[in-house]
Amino acid sequence: MNAMLDIQTLNDAVQLASRAPSVHNSQPWRWVAENGILRLFVDRDRTVPETDPSGRETIISCGAALDHVRVAMLAAGWHAEIERFPNPNDPDHLASIEFTRADHVTSAQRDRAQAILQRRTDRLPLGQPTYWSFFEPVLRSTFDESLVTLDVLPDDVRPLLVKASQLTEALRRDDASYHAELEWWTSPFALTEGVPPDALASDEERRRVDVAREFPARGHQERRPEVAVDWAKILVLSTPEDTRADVLRCGEVLSTVLLECTMAFMATCTLTHLIELDESREIVRGLLSDGGQPQVLIRVGIAPPMEAVPPPTPRRPLGDVLQIR
Repeated sequence: MNAMLDIQTLNDAVQLASRAPSVHNSQPWRWVAENGILRLFVDRDRTVPETDPSGRETIISCGAALDHVRVAMLAAGWHAEIERFPNPNDPDHLASIEFTRADHVTSAQRDRAQAILQRRTDRLPLGQPTYWSFFEPVLRSTFDESLVTLDVLPDDVRPLLVKASQLTEALRRDDASYHAELEWWTSPFALTEGVPPDALASDEERRRVDVAREFPARGHQERRPEVAVDWAKILVLSTPEDTRADVLRCGEVLSTVLLECTMAFMATCTLTHLIELDESREIVRGLLSDGGQPQVLIRVGIAPPMEAVPPPTPRRPLGDVLQIR
């Protein structure tokens, strides 16, 4: 690595980047540091082919981790120079990063890195986000909408989203391989990966969230009873095309959106089941302002302010995701 960049700083940044959201918390990335360059690869042993047959969600997950490492390194005083898809002969090599010293680190940049630790995927019903009209222009200013477009869907199209969500589940009702994959990634015995039972909505709570993936029910608790209906805003990130470069950029913007919402004390839940099958994805595509390719949806709302913060979901040990040569 850079002679001035110590290994501990790099370790800390990659460990923080590993908090990025990923499909089923599969964490499908691996990092290799060598000769002053940090390289990001897809970990093919950690893809979820039944859930994500197109492979888009794996790339989106890695894109979120890529942006997380950029945020973490900037807070530590290092600018990231990112080259995406540097090796045409290796499609799993998503990015190479070189670092240069930053002249100054702002408090906002440090807060954004701190938000990585604060963010959770909140699958429970959410209250309506306050001051959204003030926040939305700020959110849009944080990324380039010529590369990734943000649509904030109006409330009156929510029945169509519910229809798309139900259609997805209906089409997969008899798909034994898909349900076996869900069971695997939501096993209560997983220690460093997957979605633990307390991060899932119970069968009772699930009824109050109308747009959500149907995970296996792991409990009967009734949390957040004061939020009788989900009032979250639903956002869609879309790209001009479906290229790997488009999808990777979308993952990076997903990271930006989630962290900005977290800094604004909003809760978020990433939704991808609506774009996994062509039939439901077509419904979502019809709701977009520019007819782009929908890649991911996000519920954004408010959790009760006095509620205890849930524990973080598990992550793989650093030695399993980072190799230093």
